[in-house]
Amino acid sequence: MPSETESRIAAVASEATAWRRDIHAHPELAFQEHRTSDLVAGLLQSWGIEVTRGIAGTGLVGTLRGGKAAKGGANAGRAIGLRADMDALPMQEITGLPYASTQEITGLPYASTVPGKMHACGHDGHTAMLLGAAKYLAETKNFDGTVHFIFQPAEEDGGGGRVMVEEGLFTRFPCDAVFGIHNDSRSEAGQFIVTRGTTNAAADSISIRVLGLGGHAARPHQAVDPVVAAAHVVVAAQTVVSRHTDPLDSAVVSLCMIHGGTARNVIPEEVTIEGTVRTLKAETRDAVEQQLREVITATAAAHGAKAEITYERGYPSVVNSDAPVERARLAAAKLAGEERLVRERPPTMGGEDFSYMAQTVPGCFIRLGQADPSKENFSTHHPRYNFNDAILPTGIAFWASLVEQELAPEG
Repeated sequence: MPSETESRIAAVASEATAWRRDIHAHPELAFQEHRTSDLVAGLLQSWGIEVTRGIAGTGLVGTLRGGKAAKGGANAGRAIGLRADMDALPMQEITGLPYASTQEITGLPYASTVPGKMHACGHDGHTAMLLGAAKYLAETKNFDGTVHFIFQPAEEDGGGGRVMVEEGLFTRFPCDAVFGIHNDSRSEAGQFIVTRGTTNAAADSISIRVLGLGGHAARPHQAVDPVVAAAHVVVAAQTVVSRHTDPLDSAVVSLCMIHGGTARNVIPEEVTIEGTVRTLKAETRDAVEQQLREVITATAAAHGAKAEITYERGYPSVVNSDAPVERARLAAAKLAGEERLVRERPPTMGGEDFSYMAQTVPGCFIRLGQADPSKENFSTHHPRYNFNDAILPTGIAFWASLVEQELAPEG
């Protein structure tokens, strides 16, 4: 027979599934999460949680106090922050459409209702998990201190985490530590991945204009062909990782967009190339940028063209602090068992703006497996990706357990 706590969590998880699917059906992009923010704020307020809105535009913080903190005001006792992201991606969801093959896939009843927008990274699930934990903790209040439920906009594009920090997130809502969870589509459902040090790469962007001299396609000797120069630039840029970066280090250069020309018989004036650069170490980040500038400039010049490079620093690496890692591991092991806890795993080259929060106060970014071995599992950012609702009870229970552990009544 399930315990009272398990029954409570199961009941909340059932509601969280409905919230998650509602959010999934109504995706909103970075800094446009108005409906989602309204939904979150309304639920938090209905449970008696203090809500502060308008942080980074659509971001908000729910504050819940228990024990001495509830009696002594905002500055009494200890405090922790729990963060979830709310935004979707500019992608067309195809889970709800017929698959273009001999077999049709049954559409999700809660598929995106907004063309060109989709919750393809599980932020709908992250938001629902944190909401579930907020409701449970508001009902039980089995802790002594302050919990700040941080609902962040614009993780995918725009750095909502950075904007929240810049707008005084941790001065207005002081936290001894901050924690975040992201689903992991590669790991088995219910498995916790909690690692020390760097967990996510720095994510930068690069834009290249290859400038040539246009002309007739039949007379290439009278032109400077930026298409040929751009093709060599794309290939040469890969040597920055393969021949200029320590093989024991990690870096990724992916040039994902190339545009140029308007007709098949016209050599264009220019070609544009855009992509992303991922690194784990600060020194590697600096070196890769410098090497890309040198290699791209020289390669374009070797073909008589000129390269104009715009290199923008994006999210820094997520670096977990030791103390929060150990506390998160303890809570995960108590909840799921040591066999479901992964303590060591290489970092992912994906970027995450939780990094700005973890740079400001001690932080820990946790992965929660969601893969169902009985089904085909699609990775995040895939048009067929869908958050696995079966892990909602696990995520809610973890958040609740972590709060009750970290803010346990003294004595």
